[in-house]
Amino acid sequence: MNAEQALPWATTRWFNSEPLTLDDLRGRVIVLGTFQMLCPGCVANGLPQLQRVEQTFNRRDIAVIGLHTVFEHHAAMTPTLLEAFLHEYRIGFPVGVDAHEEAEGAPITMTRYGLRGTPSLVLIDRAGLIQFRGFGHEPDLALGARIAQLIAQQHIGVTTAGGSSATVCVPGRASPDSHGNP
Repeated sequence: MNAEQALPWATTRWFNSEPLTLDDLRGRVIVLGTFQMLCPGCVANGLPQLQRVEQTFNRRDIAVIGLHTVFEHHAAMTPTLLEAFLHEYRIGFPVGVDAHEEAEGAPITMTRYGLRGTPSLVLIDRAGLIQFRGFGHEPDLALGARIAQLIAQQHIGVTTAGGSSATVCVPGRASPDSHGNP
């Protein structure tokens, strides 16, 4: 997959955090998990996996973000009920509520990211590029390996053939100092 720039999230409300943007989290690997509180796969697999990721990796390196992405049963999944759900399931990481253009239309962020349903995972690297999209259950070991690989990547500045400066990811390389030395 060719990495593409992650698009802004369209949210109407945040739980467990002030409103967050991709720019707020730049420099960290973002593990974005979409869910619906009435989705059995989300409750049984997706949300517990996000909790394990948050407990396993250093918060300086990663940000676990939940996105409540409602595309069915809108009346049963209100922000008030979501707040109680998050409390009951002890979800402590930031959770945004995906916005809709129409009252019961498709969620905006879900559509922007080309996601097919819930649970879905999106891994965004330190530079804000989407490095992985998954639908359904992703085995813990595979997800952990993907995250570890993204954490290990360091961004270094390079000069392109046209003379302009670019940032690239190179596994295991330290960030350059102000003189371009690694």
